[in-house]
Amino acid sequence: MLKATLRSFLAHKGRLALSALAVVLSVAFVAGSLIFSDTVTRTFDRLFASTSADVTVGPKEDLDEAVPSGQTPTVPAKLKERVAGVEGVKDTHVDVSVENVTVVDRDNESVGSTTGAPTIATNWYPTDRSPVELTSGHAPRGDGQAMIDADTADKKDVEIGDTLTVLARPGSFKVKIVGIATFTTTNPGAALVFLDTPTAQRELLGSQEVATSIAVTAADGVSDPTLKRRIAAELGSGYELETADEQAESAASELGGFLDVIKYVMLGFAGVAVLVGIFLIVNTFSMLIAQRTRELGLLRALGADRRQVRRSVLFEALLLGLVGSTLGLAAGIGLALGLIELMGLFGMNLKSTEMVLGWATPVVSYVVGVGVTFVAAYLPARRAAQVSPMAALADAEIAGVGRPLKVRAVVGAVVGAAGAAALAGCATAEKTSSAASLLGLGIVLTLVATVVAGPLLVRPVIRVLGGAFPAVFGSVGRMSQRNALRNPRRTGATAAALMVGLALVGGLSVASASMTKSFDRQIDKTLGADFVVQNSNFMPFSPEITGKVKDTEGAGLVVRQRFAPIELALPDGRSVESTAAGYDPRLDDVAKVTYAQGSSREALAAGRIGMDKDFAEKHEVRLGDALPATFPGGRETKLTVGALTDQDSAEGFGIEGGLFLGFGTVEKYVPGGQDSALYVNAAPGTDADTLRERLEKTLDPYPQVQVRDQADYKELIRQQIAVMLYLVYALLGLAIVIAVLGVVNTLALSVVERTREIGLLRAIGLGRRQLRRMIRLESVVIAVFGALLGLALGMVWGVAVQQVLALQGMKELAFPWTTIVAVVIGSVVVGLAAALLPALRASRMNVLAAIAHE
Repeated sequence: MLKATLRSFLAHKGRLALSALAVVLSVAFVAGSLIFSDTVTRTFDRLFASTSADVTVGPKEDLDEAVPSGQTPTVPAKLKERVAGVEGVKDTHVDVSVENVTVVDRDNESVGSTTGAPTIATNWYPTDRSPVELTSGHAPRGDGQAMIDADTADKKDVEIGDTLTVLARPGSFKVKIVGIATFTTTNPGAALVFLDTPTAQRELLGSQEVATSIAVTAADGVSDPTLKRRIAAELGSGYELETADEQAESAASELGGFLDVIKYVMLGFAGVAVLVGIFLIVNTFSMLIAQRTRELGLLRALGADRRQVRRSVLFEALLLGLVGSTLGLAAGIGLALGLIELMGLFGMNLKSTEMVLGWATPVVSYVVGVGVTFVAAYLPARRAAQVSPMAALADAEIAGVGRPLKVRAVVGAVVGAAGAAALAGCATAEKTSSAASLLGLGIVLTLVATVVAGPLLVRPVIRVLGGAFPAVFGSVGRMSQRNALRNPRRTGATAAALMVGLALVGGLSVASASMTKSFDRQIDKTLGADFVVQNSNFMPFSPEITGKVKDTEGAGLVVRQRFAPIELALPDGRSVESTAAGYDPRLDDVAKVTYAQGSSREALAAGRIGMDKDFAEKHEVRLGDALPATFPGGRETKLTVGALTDQDSAEGFGIEGGLFLGFGTVEKYVPGGQDSALYVNAAPGTDADTLRERLEKTLDPYPQVQVRDQADYKELIRQQIAVMLYLVYALLGLAIVIAVLGVVNTLALSVVERTREIGLLRAIGLGRRQLRRMIRLESVVIAVFGALLGLALGMVWGVAVQQVLALQGMKELAFPWTTIVAVVIGSVVVGLAAALLPALRASRMNVLAAIAHE
């Protein structure tokens, strides 16, 4: 049996290669994501561990900033002397490092990272742990001098002697580049500008009396934890102390969010490849077993029992999984190398020679590849074991053609009803968490139900889809339609591979179209200003910009927005950390706020706060309640509830509870913050177009800031949603690639299966072109069937997703009909492309050899 199995596997290796591709793709994405994330993690762990000070003394941050306030936490610079006197301290120095800066050249073009990594202005204090070294020019000395990192200098064509402008919180200032520093370790993609320490303190922090942290070097023989305890005993609890290991760990956790995005995206691709590949493998093995009915029957007649036959088929699947996993692991290594090179284009210079291939990667790769193939082949293997010895005496028959579909109908109906109930529960749920759980359950159950019951839909749907074939293409059209109807199980399984990808696209397309429409409505409903001045990445900007905007000719009312971390003690006994938005008094002139109780005037008064009424009801807050509030730095006060808003969550201020305060209250308790947005109305006598031209001219030296009106905001939202759609389309592309392989495989095996039939058709006059057309039409009708099934299922999912989003205020439902029509047309193209090789092979058959084929 082992020898027969090996010979059978090698005899069908060409047919199994297409199935192996599905395994290769899924394993490649799994292995590539693990290798890449392990490499980046290991690289940055070494970077952070080798560059962090033994102990760092920083400001104590008691509240997390969910939305940036623009405030730069600092410690007194004179703290350095106190720390230097602690036993076990070898050396100390002040560090100044600020990320919310913009650097521009003489043409006002940004000189800094454009890939999401920060642009950091810092003081130059070289040590043996510095990540850079001076390689050209000299270090900055005094006002007006700076150094820049070599990677940024190369990308932005900055040379020694060039003049740059640094836009920091206290204001803008010009510097002359006097030196270039080169990274000695991995460049994380940041752009670095170095100043001497006094200049950095004054220009970046506004005073030479403060620093962002104190770096401490331990004396020989003193461990970092020991030194940390001694410094903590000296300074008390008012500061945040971290050892080198703790700093490396916190930095790695911040980087972890970025890595998780890449990892989960790639694992998403792997999941789609696995799911679609299962259909392909099941179909392939089912057809191979159907074609080998006489062979398997002969083995049974010669004495092989059912267990041996089942093991034989599963052993073939095991071989396929091993080969596919091995090739997939190799492809995953190549994919990881490609990602490393891609990161280099984005400024993150990783070294391919330091690529990490941990033991878990090959283990997971083989578990995925072999496991998927083994599971997918199990049902066909059981079917093979049921072949009777008498089948050796009969003509090979297609397995399952005449078998009733009653069991599928019952199982599909039950599972489908459960899935529909879950989706209905999702639409009626009042909490987002429970709605999301029901949504996930409903999607899984309806997908399973559609796959199980798909063959039941083959005959009625394909009779309609191919109904015009006989009239248009004559007998060739009639035969293509009947070929697709001949085996509903096979047609359903082939179409299911395409259905999965298109269901995903259909669902997320409906969700994204609904989000776009909802945000458009939100902007129309809430934004009342002529223009909004805002940083391109929504980070706060310098007060200098606010002054420039106010001084622009034709600018009338300017309302500032600034955010502040806050902790509220609520009547229900809970404390909630959130972010409050601060506004100038005339908020109603630039925004349309709906109030359940109170008004903007009462909410923005000194010592008052406004919030969303649903948040207030949840926490038993009433109008006029005085709530204890804590701001950064331990500043405490009581804020009286002055107003309750009646905004949809998505139409509010984008923060938990919709908290908002008067601008004066924010400045009092969070000094040193920066504005996040300016809402600007044109002065009487100035039209909006004229004001826009003047504002853009005013802000020309500040490329990080943009002027937007309602149309610009809508376009911005569409672009952000489009990023999600690009991922969906990439997933669709992968699913289509595997689905095309499935259609090609099915048609190729079908051609082999119908060799004798094709020979007889050729003998009675069917031309080569007619034969190719028959196979193409069969392929197209299967592809369109899968597309329609997938889109119908996807639109149901999309409606359910929109119901979950409605709990967050996105209540508009929209269908992207253009995308839907394009997908249907695309499925026709997919069907034609998948039929090219099988049709060509069929048309080249020798007629006499085909008739004599067994």
